[in-house]
Amino acid sequence: MSGADLPVDEAGMADAPGPVVPVGRAVRVRVPATSANLGPGFDTLGLALNVHDELEVTATESGIAVDVSGVGATAGEGGDAVPTDESNLVARSVLHVFDRVGIAAPGLRIVATNSIPHGRGLGSSGAAIVSGVLAAKGLLEGIVDVSDEDVLRFATELEGHPDNVAPAIFGGLTIAWVDETGPRHKQLAVHRGVSLLVAVPEATMSTKLARSLQPDAVPHADAVFNLSRSALLVAALTQSPELLLDATEDRLHQAYRASAMPDTSALVAELRAAGHAAVVSGAGPSVLVLASDPAARLEAARLVEERSGGAMGAWRARLLAVDIRGGTVEPVPTGAAA
Repeated sequence: MSGADLPVDEAGMADAPGPVVPVGRAVRVRVPATSANLGPGFDTLGLALNVHDELEVTATESGIAVDVSGVGATAGEGGDAVPTDESNLVARSVLHVFDRVGIAAPGLRIVATNSIPHGRGLGSSGAAIVSGVLAAKGLLEGIVDVSDEDVLRFATELEGHPDNVAPAIFGGLTIAWVDETGPRHKQLAVHRGVSLLVAVPEATMSTKLARSLQPDAVPHADAVFNLSRSALLVAALTQSPELLLDATEDRLHQAYRASAMPDTSALVAELRAAGHAAVVSGAGPSVLVLASDPAARLEAARLVEERSGGAMGAWRARLLAVDIRGGTVEPVPTGAAA
């Protein structure tokens, strides 16, 4: 997977330009939010949610221009405004792919409509990375073949681990791992009896801070405990939703991070005491509830909405579904680009 070899003259300089993306070529990308870990599946399990960021990327002659609406358009919601220059994560991700395949990148005009909350443990950075990689894949159509495996590899190179980017790319429930060939994944269908609820607080949480609280080693008994629960969780999500409460128990990461987000920890404990399979979503501070029936989900939503105040502020209960499509990219007809 690379650009065509360039002829070289006697002075060692290419005497013909390599393949280029036509100015004006545009693609439309849609990528879902994700929730990683799901309790015991630390850095392994992820779930795609039906909240999406959408963007249109157009090849231009030069420069990078980013227009953002929705989440991140202005400072607020506990976070900064999204950069609108070459430091923008989507733009950096597009350029990363072009660099990896050895093709000169065009200028970029990016028009983004963001709906995924930032800094809440719902995979906003992973979605931005996947958006950029898929945009590059679309712009390179007919020039370089970027496979699904390439998309996962490039996104993992930027994100650092595949647990968020895999469900954002492929949808559904994913198991992600890394071997000597690079990142890999297995996509699974979630049982239709599983209902999702995400409790989103006003405050944000730094993923870097959350990960820094994780110890380098854990007791052997805790490792075995999580191995059993992770295996059980796959069965619960795909076959036996009635096992979700037991299957979402965790001893590897949530307790270590509780001091940084006590309100999140308290909400998880309250929901679990009431019989709901609640876990920290990703690095937090949002809480994911995996309900085994719609009535249980409504009861969990009522408990969430009753909480207010504290360091995290008010909580919003969002009734969501599993996104089964994952990220998509399609060409924009000539003359229809934003």
